[in-house]
Amino acid sequence: MPAIQLTPAERKNHRALAHHLDPVVMIGNDGLSTAVIKETDLALKAHGLIKIRVLSDDRQSREVIFHALADQLGAAPIQHIGKLLVLWRPQPIKEKKIDEDRMPGPREFKVLKYSSRGGQRPEMKRVKVLGNQRLAAGGQIKRAKPKQKSVKKSSQNA
Repeated sequence: MPAIQLTPAERKNHRALAHHLDPVVMIGNDGLSTAVIKETDLALKAHGLIKIRVLSDDRQSREVIFHALADQLGAAPIQHIGKLLVLWRPQPIKEKKIDEDRMPGPREFKVLKYSSRGGQRPEMKRVKVLGNQRLAAGGQIKRAKPKQKSVKKSSQNA
């Protein structure tokens, strides 16, 4: 995969976002290995924008690693300062799996009941509300009302 080409404005924006990040991948003196490429790919999938620290002292080798990672992983080379490299790749969209059989579970609410006398503390009570119930004013639990059908609309449709 070729590296992603960005405009200077986009690169500047990503540089600003990467400023506070810590390196998530470290490349030792052995250089670029398959394990390093795999970890960098996983980090790009998880974060999108990552910093990589290269422990090599040779600037040319760091430059080669920077562009090789960008080309192999289909990422955009953002910045190379000293021993830090910044890469960006758009994150894949995660699909949420929707379970249609799932029903809403019980919810817990804290109900405060104030005293008629002003000086006393309010009484706090925990109430569990099931899926077919609702919490009414005053902390009372009532069954959820079925949706009312309009008499006028039902007579017009008939």
